[in-house]
Amino acid sequence: MSKSVEHLVEYFQRYDRWLLLTGAGISANSGIPTYRDARGNWLRVTPIQHQEFISQLSKRRRYWGRSMVGWPGVRDARPNPIHLAVTRLESLNRVGLIITQNVDRLHQRAGSQQVIDLHGRLDRVCCLDCGAGYEREYVQQQLLRLNPQHSGFSVQPRPDGDADLSDADVATIRPFDCEACGGMLMPDVVFFGGTVPRSRVEACEQALAACDGLLVLGSSLQVYSGFRFCKQAHALGKPIVILNEGITRADDLAALKITDHALETFVDAVDQLSPIAGPKELACLTRVSSGSDTTYV
Repeated sequence: MSKSVEHLVEYFQRYDRWLLLTGAGISANSGIPTYRDARGNWLRVTPIQHQEFISQLSKRRRYWGRSMVGWPGVRDARPNPIHLAVTRLESLNRVGLIITQNVDRLHQRAGSQQVIDLHGRLDRVCCLDCGAGYEREYVQQQLLRLNPQHSGFSVQPRPDGDADLSDADVATIRPFDCEACGGMLMPDVVFFGGTVPRSRVEACEQALAACDGLLVLGSSLQVYSGFRFCKQAHALGKPIVILNEGITRADDLAALKITDHALETFVDAVDQLSPIAGPKELACLTRVSSGSDTTYV
């Protein structure tokens, strides 16, 4: 057993119940790219802001055009060993709540039950006018019907079902409007510049107060919506353990920070607490690896 795994197992033995905060890093091996590099630098084009989507048709065309090409990558993604390790830790009654900043629903596909999708979920679409809801795949079929010129596109995947398309490619996109009222449809996610519902935040805060510690997996914590829970845990005197292959906004608050093979370390530590996943679980999985230095704070 490596030193980093030993350290993490010691924390699991010392503190029984954890609140888990997960980020884009845990879904990278499922084929969904991360937003930032190991230094926290942005890896993609400037994201669409909430108010831009609401007020500008050109921005909605850009979103739906890129999403139409990028959505299948999220739809078809499968949980990887990290998601399954989270589910196993939950099955041992060691998890009070999983707060995920991801919108891919891979925790749920892996079998986790106690999950709050902090930033929403990409598989649902809502009408901003009448509140009608749609499955994202149904919207996909309507978008393809309205925009046959986009059939057969193959592009580099981006986080959260985005894809790189030129301005010319998205300029002719016809968005799909609400069938009930003709209103504007928006994915059921919190865009940059948007606000996480207060009730959702309060549920997370209550769960953290009831847990023994905060475990951060695969997040740089650059966005305040996730970082706030590190501040809360610190204020409550609860240990913060961060496993992320790069710097984070909360490194100076962490009782334990692991970067070298960080997420693989988590899987190995859970292996020490519970039996290894059975053949059925392992059939479609691959191990996770990275290459940074281990750091303890």
